[in-house]
Amino acid sequence: MVASPDINYMSPQEYLEWEERQDIKYEYVNGEAFAMTGGTLGHTTIALNLASALKSHLRGGSCRAFMADAKVAVSENGPFFYPDVVVSCDERDRQANKFLQYPCLIVEVLSPSTEAYDRGAKFKQYRRMQTLQEYVLIDGEKISIDCFRLNEKGLWELHSYEEGDEVDLATVNFRFPISLVYEDVQLFL
Repeated sequence: MVASPDINYMSPQEYLEWEERQDIKYEYVNGEAFAMTGGTLGHTTIALNLASALKSHLRGGSCRAFMADAKVAVSENGPFFYPDVVVSCDERDRQANKFLQYPCLIVEVLSPSTEAYDRGAKFKQYRRMQTLQEYVLIDGEKISIDCFRLNEKGLWELHSYEEGDEVDLATVNFRFPISLVYEDVQLFL
């Protein structure tokens, strides 16, 4: 995410109208728009692998999986983000056209430049969403997945997965080998 120096404070509505006229995507936090820079081929492949598997797993049910062009609103007034993969099972999102507001699962593929933000400030914003049950961080440089899951006491628990493990996304009842998300990905270790 890169700040746009030529953009002054915008209201959420100004941002939504302005972004529709832009050639690239922008996330919106605290009145500022941040350009979304392109990721690596590995990053894209990881997101596509998981989104494809989720779409197939969810077919015929009430949940829908989306990829990076699906905007998510923490509230109607923002912030607005573009997670790598997102799943919503909420009927209110079935009619959405511009952004989702009620996801149950959000996935971010980590890069060295975004990892701290995705684990910290962004996760803090996402936790404000009452429907969010799982937040998944996939390492883009080594085989490793961290899944933060909301427990029955309202606390976020960390479930970590490494090479050879089976990943459990409890919110959508989906278990898969971790190798699924890294298929066709060249890791440079």
